[in-house]
Amino acid sequence: MESNLMNTLVSLLSEGEDVAVVTIVRSLGSTPRSPGAKMLVLADGRTFGSIGGGCGEADAVRGALELLDQKKHGRLRLEMTSDLAAGDGMICGGVMEIFVDWIQHTDEGNQEILAACRDSLAGSGNIVLATVTGPDDGALLGQKMLFLPGGREVGSLGAPDVTEQARCLAAGTGAQIKPRLVEVSGEAGNKVEVFLEPSVVAPHLLILGAGHISRPLVKLASILGYTTTVVDDRPAFANTARFPEATQVVCRYFEQFLENAEVGPGTFVVIVTRGHQHDLECLREMIGKPASYIGMIGSRRKVRAVFDQLAAEGVPADRLKEVHSPIGLKIGSETPEEIALSILAEVVQVWRRPGV
Repeated sequence: MESNLMNTLVSLLSEGEDVAVVTIVRSLGSTPRSPGAKMLVLADGRTFGSIGGGCGEADAVRGALELLDQKKHGRLRLEMTSDLAAGDGMICGGVMEIFVDWIQHTDEGNQEILAACRDSLAGSGNIVLATVTGPDDGALLGQKMLFLPGGREVGSLGAPDVTEQARCLAAGTGAQIKPRLVEVSGEAGNKVEVFLEPSVVAPHLLILGAGHISRPLVKLASILGYTTTVVDDRPAFANTARFPEATQVVCRYFEQFLENAEVGPGTFVVIVTRGHQHDLECLREMIGKPASYIGMIGSRRKVRAVFDQLAAEGVPADRLKEVHSPIGLKIGSETPEEIALSILAEVVQVWRRPGV
């Protein structure tokens, strides 16, 4: 589950709301979203998040409202046929299997699990949330358990054998692995379905340079729910008045900041400084870091000059090939806003489709 939606869920429960958590657990064919996509549904019809929109989502909301009224969990099967989707201009043709998790605001056990999940996501923790999603009439339905780093656990799946099998499977599910539906053996050999969801932490954009492209880049990133850090050594540029949507604005020399900067798989580095030498400094510091994405703006001539300099310093060619430069997807962008859009489009592509 993504951190923003988890924050919303925990807040709603603390406010006394019962919530139906709608999760895609299996998809076949062409569907608007993949397993793991979630939506929150309240008894008054309010929703948060999306499983793809259109009439398929409308059917899911109706089913969730019925289960909320009945105070129980349930499974739904949505056939996204051409006839069904045509009314919303969508042609999908696939099938989505959905689990509706009825969560009572008075359930302290679930509140503890979900709060621990929220806190771990906020700290970029590598966690796995396990939920029993089948069979539909099973006594364990809706039981959940959170597997945390260092072997720590919160909750239980309600049966020792089911919990142990889920524990073993979760141990092999890293933060970059997609959610998956697994089948384990319950009491007397009956089959139990468990949905394993690794942590999904939204990208953190480390934007090096506070010029004209960075402003729309921060604005668009905030809409997507990404955290952003803007770094520049010019006080007139690196300030919160110029970047009100930024998570952090740092006014320091690039090399000084980057020397001790924390960079990991959730970091997406965008180099958009004001000059060739600063670009070189930033890329030199970042090229060996474990960031998921490093992009650098510039003409092909400038990029080649930077790459040649780093190659002469001993940076391996395969490292340089990993740098996205010229930065952004090729969409014919010209204005700062269009360039920012192309950069974020590339970030989304890398984040959502690792290895692209």
